[in-house]
This record gives sequence, C-alpha cells and structure tokens, in this order.
Amino acid sequence: MASFYHSWSFCFFSSIVTLVFSWFVKPSGAVYHGYVPSPWTLAHATFYGDESASATMGGACGYGNLITNGYGTDTAALSSTIFSDGYACGQCYQIKCVQSPWCYSGYTTVTATNLCPPNWSQDSNNGGWCNPPRTHFDMAKPAFMKIAQWKAGIVPVMYRRVPCNAIRKGGIRFSFQGNGYWLLVYVMNVAGAGDIHNMWVKGTKTGWISMSHNWGASYQAFATLQGQALSFRLTSYTTKQTITAYNVAPANWNLGLTYQAHVNFH
Repeated sequence: MASFYHSWSFCFFSSIVTLVFSWFVKPSGAVYHGYVPSPWTLAHATFYGDESASATMGGACGYGNLITNGYGTDTAALSSTIFSDGYACGQCYQIKCVQSPWCYSGYTTVTATNLCPPNWSQDSNNGGWCNPPRTHFDMAKPAFMKIAQWKAGIVPVMYRRVPCNAIRKGGIRFSFQGNGYWLLVYVMNVAGAGDIHNMWVKGTKTGWISMSHNWGASYQAFATLQGQALSFRLTSYTTKQTITAYNVAPANWNLGLTYQAHVNFH
C-alpha cells in the first residue's frame, strides 16, 4: 500500500510541475517542426503560354530560366491578392480542378514564380481574372494540363499551401548581381514555406548588414563586400523561422555566379 501511495504522490507531483512549467515557458522556446499545409480553399485557374512554357521564364520573382534554376514547368503566376508584393515568391501550392466537366482527377504542385497583374479593362468575371480581390492562379500550360483539359480556359480549383521540401532539395541558392558597392542577391530553392521576409549578409570583415527587399525574391545591400567570404541570415515570411548559412560564398566570389548553402528551411 505504501508503495502505491508513494508512486501516486510522485506522479501527481510530476504532473503539477509539468503543468506549471508549461505556463511559464515561452512559445519561442518550443521546437519548430516545419511548415504545416493550409486548409483547402476555393479559387480559379487559367494558363498562359504554350506547352514549352517558354512564356513563363523570367517573371516577377526574378528566377530567370525556370528550367535551369530547378523550378521546371510546374509554376504559376499569382493574383496580387496572394502575391503579397513579391513575398509569396517561392511558395508552393497544391491545386486540383473541381466542379467542371473539364477536370482531371488528382492535383499538381506548383511554385509561385510570377505575378498575374490586374486587367481593369476587363470585368473581374469575364477576362479580368486576376483583378483584386480575386484569388487566382495563372498556371504554366504544362501544369494546367495536369489538372484539366486546356480547352476549358478557366476552371474552379481548390488550393492549399504546402511545404516545399518535396520539390526543393539541397541548400538555398544565392545568385549574385550588382557592382562593387551594391550587392543584389536572388534567393532560390527555398524549402519549408518557400518564402523570405528578411535577410542579412555578413562579410568576414563586417558585422551583420540588413538587406532590403528589392523586388520579387531579391534582396540588396549597399556595401563594399568584395574580397570577403559571405554568410547570410534569412527569416521566412510565413513561419518567421530564421536560419543562418555560413560561408556561402568564398572570398573570391564574383557577380553573375550562384552559390549554394548547406542549410535550408524545413
């Protein structure tokens, strides 16, 4: 009986300690387990370009050649409602066609690589598909053809945000542009939520320098950094997770080249 009493007392005491501890531990101390998919939401989708997806290259995110940079043809331009002034660049979405005889079964996963701008000369329900406040995906034609027959033109879809880990492998990539006094960095191959909100750069002779958002997925620093190995710190737009990529570029880095880190979001 004594053994049972002492065991019960210990368990009760442990439970109280755990409860009190949970009250005082800050949420920031919790372990981050990665980006979780969002609920399914109704929207609409169209396509642009042809089967080669050549018309989708470049775009408002600044990813350049989507094939060589690892994004392929499973991409989409987002209406400004969800493009978020470029902070949505790199986000991943599952999209499936619904409520249309043109639909195929299943879904496809696309990456946000472009902006679908408003067309105020057209009614929002007749040609101005990307006019606010509509949530709309203008997909690369090969991606659209995975969910519906292209003859449909426009179809209702269900979509949800998903982690990019399944399609973004390896570390984050940093593509350098600019000049001796201005470093412009395009951030690519971002896993986790896929997006960036804040970014810093550090040379071997400097402290951490805050970089400003230029456009799309690019960030800039007005500083003289040549001849220094460069490290980067990034914060996700969606999850607020921050990671640091040390010594991404060697001291002899050059503009026009792309450097890959050994870390990524999750």
